[in-house]
Amino acid sequence: MKTIGLSYIAYADLFTRLSLFLHSGMNLDSSLAMIAEEETDSAYKDILNEMSQQMEGGTSFADALSSAGCFSSHVVGMIRIAEQVGRTEETLDSLAHYYESRERMAQSLRSALIYPSVLLLVMLIVIVILLSKVLPVFDDVYASFGGSLSGLAGGLLSVGNLLNAALPFLGIIAAALTAAAAILFLIPGAATAVKRRFLRVFGDIGPLRKTNNAMFAQVLYIALASGLPIEEGISLAADMFEDCPAAALRCRNCLKQIDENTDIVSALRENDLLSAASCRMLSVGIRTGNADSVIEQIADRMSDDAEYSLAAAVARIEPAMVVITAFMVGIIILSVLLPLINIMKTIG
Repeated sequence: MKTIGLSYIAYADLFTRLSLFLHSGMNLDSSLAMIAEEETDSAYKDILNEMSQQMEGGTSFADALSSAGCFSSHVVGMIRIAEQVGRTEETLDSLAHYYESRERMAQSLRSALIYPSVLLLVMLIVIVILLSKVLPVFDDVYASFGGSLSGLAGGLLSVGNLLNAALPFLGIIAAALTAAAAILFLIPGAATAVKRRFLRVFGDIGPLRKTNNAMFAQVLYIALASGLPIEEGISLAADMFEDCPAAALRCRNCLKQIDENTDIVSALRENDLLSAASCRMLSVGIRTGNADSVIEQIADRMSDDAEYSLAAAVARIEPAMVVITAFMVGIIILSVLLPLINIMKTIG
């Protein structure tokens, strides 16, 4: 069977439709065949048909997902447990909501990274043009009056001359970076490899930690909704964070503390997996036997908070870059105009 990569929204769409088909009383093998009939992607269509045929031959849904090769281990594990406890429909619905949340977070993360990067690039281009092309013009003007740029303006002119001489090399570097970016989009798996490298280094810092915690809460809810204990949910979350070692370590440290007879809620709080307020809610849910519904509310709130944190980070970055750009351009202009004003006063 040919393996393909599926997006978060593709996961959400598949699990939503399967959940609806199960709710209507249809079997999963027939449901997969019906979804395959409507699919336009030939590779994905073949995978769905193959899974349907395997299940008609007696293979479990979890084994069919595993053999497809395009579903994560934690999805296969959740479905396997769900089939054992008879909660496949509920688990599919939970997985659909989880991947919808992942898609929203991924979009927020892309916005948080791409727009400031473009803004920074434009800022650098403006400053390079001012230093390498505009300042030499003013230097020629000063030379015509028998003067020259000195002090800060002279230093900036020297920088501009260096940049002007290096423009061909800078063009080559820019072309190389553009080609590298194109390769990331064209070569299968290249962008994913870069993303994984980034997450290994910066994936559990600032707003990204809130995103990880929101994902953790979603997995914990899916586990509880599937009839698993909280400890098993934490273990599944640790496996999910294989691309972010820092987040996985927090989950494993939490499990270690629980094994050492630390209260579950306290362990979650000490490892910064849930906030103090969320831990208080979960404590009440555990005592009243409503832990799954409480953790669902917590997961929804944490997802909203993670998205807000990313948006707030972008909102802080944009004006900061505008202010920095305006300040640097203002310094360049003032360093040029003030000496020119003095020359004009002397001539007058």
